[in-house]
Amino acid sequence: MSPVISLEQIQAIADSSVTLPQVPLLGMSVAELSDWVQQHGQPAYRGKQLHQWLYQQGGRSLADISVFPKQWRADLADVNVGRSALHYRSEAPDGTVKFLLKLADGRIIETVGIPTEKRLTVCVSSQVGCPMACDFCATGKGGFTRNLAQHEIIDQVLTVQEDFGQRVSNIVFMGMGEPLLNSENVLGAVRSLNTDVGIGQRLMTISTVGIPGRIQRLAQHQLQVTLAISLHASNQALREQLIPSARQYPLAALLAECREYVQVTGRRVTFEYVLLADVNDRPEHALELAEHLQGFQSHVNLIPYNPISEVDYQCPSDRRIQAFVDGLKSRHIAVSVRRARGLAADAACGQLRASRELK
Repeated sequence: MSPVISLEQIQAIADSSVTLPQVPLLGMSVAELSDWVQQHGQPAYRGKQLHQWLYQQGGRSLADISVFPKQWRADLADVNVGRSALHYRSEAPDGTVKFLLKLADGRIIETVGIPTEKRLTVCVSSQVGCPMACDFCATGKGGFTRNLAQHEIIDQVLTVQEDFGQRVSNIVFMGMGEPLLNSENVLGAVRSLNTDVGIGQRLMTISTVGIPGRIQRLAQHQLQVTLAISLHASNQALREQLIPSARQYPLAALLAECREYVQVTGRRVTFEYVLLADVNDRPEHALELAEHLQGFQSHVNLIPYNPISEVDYQCPSDRRIQAFVDGLKSRHIAVSVRRARGLAADAACGQLRASRELK
């Protein structure tokens, strides 16, 4: 059984921060960049040029900005722009691409670009590793190192956008880590991705296992993002088996906080539910889940299990999956099934981990 994570440990993680020798440019607004260039001897209009270069042209070094004075660029060649290095790239047959990015401190994180005919979605990481230790998830098996800084989150989106040569349309905070344990940097990245990169908040999703009080706090920001709850169980005992932190955050309390979120924001909540064969996929589980969500402004996103080497869970048969869907629909619960993307590249839901060794 996975170790219990205390509320004190969770709070310590939430309050942790990344110490940077120099504040990176990535994440700054036009106004902030205008102030910055003036502090370094350039006219304010250079801030807008710098903003365009950072967020639209994929700039990685001030030395590359040809419209800026050559000597000024040379003098500021060591300025921290905030871009990470590509460590490894893997593409699945379905076009999904997994990127391993090397951060300034040598840590490795994963991000995934998921293309379809009409959109390009980025699955973004919010931490190096994850402290939640969900039993079926590869990321949690590797432990937790630190929160990601705001620029390290934004960089993932820009990396995917540049690699695919097209604009990112959707962002899901469903990569490595628990976003609500890194709320300040995640919310800062959301605002920058919205106002600086130009991606609508309604096209962003923040996924969380559920941290006491954090959903309520998120609601106060009145964002237009979609909130997704990693539920994965229809009762408290089963959830404790799969998610260690659930032992200190009862299902009833989590659902109550979600209902309050709906009341405050007017936006529905998505519930993610990984289907594990003979564990949480029985008809009685579907009906039990439906009881919890009756009258709830919500949507259930079923995720057939994607295998990892550390555990021997299995994916249910198509017949069992459809029976679960039918059980929810019979109780008038909105439901969809998320089919795996990037499975061949270990880039599917629950498979992310910084597994490739540094060279």
